[in-house]
Amino acid sequence: MDFYFYLAVALFLGLLFAKVVNFFKLPNVTGYLLAGLVAGPNFFNLLKSEITSQVAILATVALGFIAFSIGNEFKISHIKKIGKRVIFITICESFGAIIFVSLGLMLAGFDKAASLTLSAMAASTAPAATLLVVKQYKAKGPVTDNLLPVVAMDDAVGLITYSICVAFAKVLIDSNAELTIGIIINPLIKIFTSLLVGIVIGYVISILHHGFNDKTSKLVLSISAIMIGLYLSEKFSLSQLLVCMAIGASFVNFRNDGIETIKIVEEFTPPIFLLFFVISGAELNISLLPKVGMYGIIYIVLRVIGKYVGTYCGSSIVKADKNVKKYLGLALVPQAGVAIGLSQMALKELPQFGKELQAIILSATLVYELTGPIITKIALKKAKEISNEK
Repeated sequence: MDFYFYLAVALFLGLLFAKVVNFFKLPNVTGYLLAGLVAGPNFFNLLKSEITSQVAILATVALGFIAFSIGNEFKISHIKKIGKRVIFITICESFGAIIFVSLGLMLAGFDKAASLTLSAMAASTAPAATLLVVKQYKAKGPVTDNLLPVVAMDDAVGLITYSICVAFAKVLIDSNAELTIGIIINPLIKIFTSLLVGIVIGYVISILHHGFNDKTSKLVLSISAIMIGLYLSEKFSLSQLLVCMAIGASFVNFRNDGIETIKIVEEFTPPIFLLFFVISGAELNISLLPKVGMYGIIYIVLRVIGKYVGTYCGSSIVKADKNVKKYLGLALVPQAGVAIGLSQMALKELPQFGKELQAIILSATLVYELTGPIITKIALKKAKEISNEK
């Protein structure tokens, strides 16, 4: 019974803190995270750890809806305009983070295998906070047009680079370990399968929508598609983000009114997103910060520099808009779910370094999630793409 009370507390505190941070012209998502941080085990313990674990399913559902909304950015007519450019920029900013982090850690004396593994985690970017900032301020323009597709593709790049880097790390640790073609093929198969499953689900619901034209039916069908996507992802160990993103992308391309339907779904999601970020804030563990030391600081700083430099160089090569060159990299700071998941995998694959790598990633998540939305807002405002600051 207490469970429902704590949900009510989380919702109320999220709204309250959003109002407070709005007074300082900060994004709502910053308020949600701060509400969770203050109400969680770090401070007043109103949202106890056992409560946050009970609502863990909300995080999965929220990410499913977020990915579904991002799929809207992959409408073929839109991709034809920015497709090749976005892919190139994504590769450049991802590898910019990997190169800067790996070289920085190695030069500082961190183990080479651990440096390589940690640098691979630097490629991923969290889409949730970015999407909420874009939606809250109704951002429009070249930076925004490139931002969401880049964030979406970051996770695919992260999965591939992590698999490759971990394999090389194992060779550095154990000379008897072998590099095989499967190291590259396996993550590619996972990504391809995730996208294929999402496309099929999106196509099926696009057909079913012909018989259901009212808003309620469209909403229910879309929610069902997301839930099926999440179920199949868990059952067959696919990427939940890529499956749900592909559902949204497939749906908007198979239906002329697909974008209108996604807008209907987005009207339903604000309370889910609010709870997701409040709970995420409660799970942030500030006690880890003193433990990461110099290597953690190097990771946090050089990942941001690598993202920015990589974006700037990639944008310059493809002759992107000047604002894309200057500001897109700043909007790629947030990092959470995928990186945390990879750090948990590292615990099993590299047990000698796993705990240290996980502590650095979790600490970086705390810093990135609290500062990332603010930096994203500043970048979009500097690019003159924010029309609403309420």
